[in-house]
Amino acid sequence: QVQLVESGGGLVQAGGSLRLSCVASTRSLSMYTMGWFRQAPGKEREFVARINWSGRNTNQSDSVKGRFTISRDTAKNTVYLQMNSLKPEATAEYYCAAGVGPRLRLGVTVGEYDYWGQGTQVTVSS
Repeated sequence: QVQLVESGGGLVQAGGSLRLSCVASTRSLSMYTMGWFRQAPGKEREFVARINWSGRNTNQSDSVKGRFTISRDTAKNTVYLQMNSLKPEATAEYYCAAGVGPRLRLGVTVGEYDYWGQGTQVTVSS
């Protein structure tokens, strides 16, 4: 019902920046919460940041707080993850997610979300 396509990943040196984008295939996202998660090989998918579509509520994981910023452009149906001061440990596949309804509470766990993108790879070299 909701398709999400991530882009913007790539290879960057430590200390550099990247901006990830997630384009949704619907214009009916006003009630949704959008999240970014990441998963490195051999590790569980972990929360990075989330925003509700109104933009009024955002939060980030402690590991990225102060360096990553989540935002959205309602006109473009796009959610962004601006990543600054990148560290090698940020290397992972990054996924965009969308959720709505009673399962969606704080928006920091995988099980709360209904839709997922295909992922985009971020590699940070030292």
